[in-house]
This record gives sequence, structure tokens and C-alpha cells, in this order.
Amino acid sequence: MPEFLQASIQVLLGIGLLFGGGELFVQGSVAMAVIFGIPQLVIGLTVVSLGTSAPELFVSLSSVLQGADALAVSNVVGSNIFNVMVVLGSSALVLPLRVESRLVRRDVPLMIAISAAVWGMASAGRVTWQAGLALLLGLVINTIWEIRTAREQPDDSGSAEPEIEEDAASGGWTLAVLRLIGGIGILTIGSRVLVSGATAAATYLGVSEAVIGLTIVSAGTSMPELITSLVAALRGRTDLAIGNVVGSCLLNLLLVLGGGALAAAGRGLEVSPELIQDDLPVMLLTSLACLPIFWTRGRISRLEGGLLLGLYILYIVDNVLPRTTLASWSDEFRLLMLCFVLPVVLIVIMTQALVFWRTKT
Repeated sequence: MPEFLQASIQVLLGIGLLFGGGELFVQGSVAMAVIFGIPQLVIGLTVVSLGTSAPELFVSLSSVLQGADALAVSNVVGSNIFNVMVVLGSSALVLPLRVESRLVRRDVPLMIAISAAVWGMASAGRVTWQAGLALLLGLVINTIWEIRTAREQPDDSGSAEPEIEEDAASGGWTLAVLRLIGGIGILTIGSRVLVSGATAAATYLGVSEAVIGLTIVSAGTSMPELITSLVAALRGRTDLAIGNVVGSCLLNLLLVLGGGALAAAGRGLEVSPELIQDDLPVMLLTSLACLPIFWTRGRISRLEGGLLLGLYILYIVDNVLPRTTLASWSDEFRLLMLCFVLPVVLIVIMTQALVFWRTKT
């Protein structure tokens, strides 16, 4: 079997195992939480959110343990870019997103602040274990804060969280434990298969692990978020569609990157110059793309959704073009992005904001 075909099969198999393992992990975790009498809101804010980010977590940890730091970091960065541009953009195309949830309104500026902080942490070329510990501590504080404030004002936050099925605990704790263990086992195997396949594909294509992580791996591990948000949008639950994206981005930065840096121990997570100069700034800019939530009363239109999807396609082209036979055109493509695409995006955002403020007054 050709080496590239074998690597591609490994990547697809790994993504499939991660998807199945994540679903089994969520089912087992939710069942255990229901059996122990944990409130539904707390389950939605913690267990279910963790389940959708489990593929990214296991892939990053597996990458660190196999010495593929670039894959671990690029998986987080690429997943956040994919979540905002593709997941949010696709959901807005299905149904214009409108959210009044206080939780999401609070989490959006928090996501922007943490994205900027991570860029700063990585600017020295390494995310140290101390930085990872700080990110995990931030996760604990944020989770406690969310649960406390959500309980104080549950009316506008409940709709932003997934509904827990009434029969989630059917089968008793034995079945719940088996699902939990089975999910973790499948996630572990799937992450190893995916990392192995992605590394082999990068070697065969002559590209860096970071490029594979930013594109194929990040898209594959973000499939649970994409499916969850699309289903939520089709059902008219736009709060859940947006909350899923913002919550997943926060978990990627705090839990996945923080856990990866801690797992790397004394050496820390190495960050390539390309990620620092190009992709981390893009991740921060995509976080800022959520700002229309504020100036349009939580509304993300189909136009803005299509714009996000179009920008993601251009981002992928920018990453892949220098590695093709058209590499000589990469500088011209970036110049086009800077002189044409960026001004168009700014004009659209300013126009949308102006229209909103005119109708408001």
C-alpha cells in the first residue's frame, strides 16, 4: 500500500475513532453525573462541554507524549479558527444566530482576552509548564464562576446549555462506567492513530506538522462542535449554537493547551515561529470576529456567516499555496488579502454596525 494512502487511512480512522469515543465519553460522563444527582446546568457547563473538546485534548496530549509539539499547539490554534469561521459561519447560514445569553456575552470578551494572553505566552517560542498551570487554574476559576453566576440568573443562561436526556442514566452506574472507560480507551487509540497518520502525511508531503495540525487535524477534531452547532441551529436553538463555539474555544485554550504544556513538563511546549507570526494572530482576529454579538444585539446574519466561511477558505489557501507548484504566487496572494479582502471585511462590519445603530435610534 502506498505510504500516503496508508497515512490518509490512518487520519480518517483516527478521526472516526475520536468521534465515536467522544460520544461514548459524553454518554458515560452524563450518566454518572445524573446518577450522583448533579444539576443539569452544571452538567451542561462542565461534562458536556468537556466531551466535545475531548478529541482535541487527547490528540494534543498524545502529540506531546510522542514529541510532536508543533502538532499539539497547531491543533488548538487551528481548532479555534475552525470553530469561529466554519462552525459559527455554517450555523449562521442555516439560521441567523441571535443570542441573549448573559453567559455568552461574558464569555466572548473572556475568549478574546485569553487568546491575546496565549499569544503573549507563546511569543518567546515556548509555552512553559508554569503557563500551562496558570491556564488550568484559569479554567477552574472560570468554571466555578460560570456555575455560580448561572445559578444566580438561570433564566437567560439555561437555553444556552445542552438539554440532558431524562433517560441519560438508564442502565445504571455499571453501564455508565463501561461507557466512560470505553470512551476514554477509544479516544486514546484514536488520538494515537490520528497523530501517527498526520505525522506520516506531513513527512510524505514535505510540509510541517504545524500545517497538518492547522488544517486536517483541527478540522477533524472539531467535527463534534460542527455537528452540535448545526443541529442546534436547525432546531432554532441559536444560543446553544453560539455557546458551543465559544465554550469550546475557551476549553481549547485553557484545558487542551494548558494540559499539553503541563504534560510537556520542564521542556514546555515548543511553538514554531510561523505559528507565532501568522496563525496565533489569526486566532486572535477570529476571536474579535465575535464582536458583532455586541453591536447587533447578539445577531450574526447570513452575510456575516458567509463572510466567515469565505475567510476560512482564504486562510487554508494561504497555508497550502506556498507548499504547491504555485508557491511563487504566495506573496501576491497575501498582498491581495491585505489590499482587497481586509478592507472589504472592514467595510462590511462597519456597514452592519451603522445599519444597526441607525435602526436603533
